[in-house]
Amino acid sequence: MNTEEFMERLRKLMAHHTLSAAGFADKIGVQRSGVSHLMSGRNKPSLDFILKILEAFPDTDLYWLLTGQGQMFRSEIPVAKPQASQEEKIVVFYPDGTFSSYKPR
Repeated sequence: MNTEEFMERLRKLMAHHTLSAAGFADKIGVQRSGVSHLMSGRNKPSLDFILKILEAFPDTDLYWLLTGQGQMFRSEIPVAKPQASQEEKIVVFYPDGTFSSYKPR
């Protein structure tokens, strides 16, 4: 992972949520100096740091955060799943592992 590119994505995430580096640190529950050291290039992001970002901002796409590919935010795309029985229903799967089920009238 390119640290400079990661930091640019982190800046975009902070700008989207209108957070300063200090506000971002408070939001994800890390020391302000830790974010400052990352932003200056002194330190590299740890797995714990990345997980704290995803916990505080669950709509953020992990793949985008790590690689820059894809979209900043995860999308919830409905997926239809047919049933084996005569009765049909639509099941919508969400990125957090939950789902909703709908039966046509």
